[in-house]
Amino acid sequence: MAPRATLPPGGGLLVFQPLRRRHCAACRRGPLSLLVLEEGAPRCLDCADLGHLVFLPRGDTALTRRSREASALSAVVVRFNRRQGRYERQGVLVEAAALALAEERCLADAEARRRRRARDARRRAAEDLRFTEAFAREIRRLFPGCPAGRAEEIAAHASVRGSGRVGRSAAGRALSADAVTAAVRASVRHLETPYDRLLMNGVARPEARRRIAESVETVLREWRFREAA
Repeated sequence: MAPRATLPPGGGLLVFQPLRRRHCAACRRGPLSLLVLEEGAPRCLDCADLGHLVFLPRGDTALTRRSREASALSAVVVRFNRRQGRYERQGVLVEAAALALAEERCLADAEARRRRRARDARRRAAEDLRFTEAFAREIRRLFPGCPAGRAEEIAAHASVRGSGRVGRSAAGRALSADAVTAAVRASVRHLETPYDRLLMNGVARPEARRRIAESVETVLREWRFREAA
């Protein structure tokens, strides 16, 4: 059973999407798609004086914020996630007029927001390009024997934004020698050794790494002390 409805941190009433069939304790209508709990008993939206509100699904932050600001009465809709063991927000209930006003305001500044997103995307792309170039330069400094073009390939792969790869770690962004070497080592492992084939043949990852470790270090030594052709 859902807990007693209380005001959430951001203000507003709680409305529940029930996981099982529930009927209104007052008018007996049901099963209910949305309900409010009053003293532990389910009430339909009409009996809870919320029937005039409309549902706005989650997903559009600006529309949700503006709708709630313009609505004299609003409610947060939640549903229990059994797997996660918690209630999760599904959207909000707001006055129809408030939603219409919020939609007009969002449409009015949609172009400005689109241009801002485009500017932000260009800025991030330029930052990413500068960082990838710096990462490649550091690879070439540490491994002057790295084949032509390979440093750029390694840097591009390691520094993809949001990838979680070593280039995006704090050490990677600081261009630490350990992080740069780790990126080069990973590339060598996959392209200069039978590591991937070992994995495909069912060899456990720690054992596969042990088998190819010497080969990887041999290539790294060659790249460190041999000038690129």
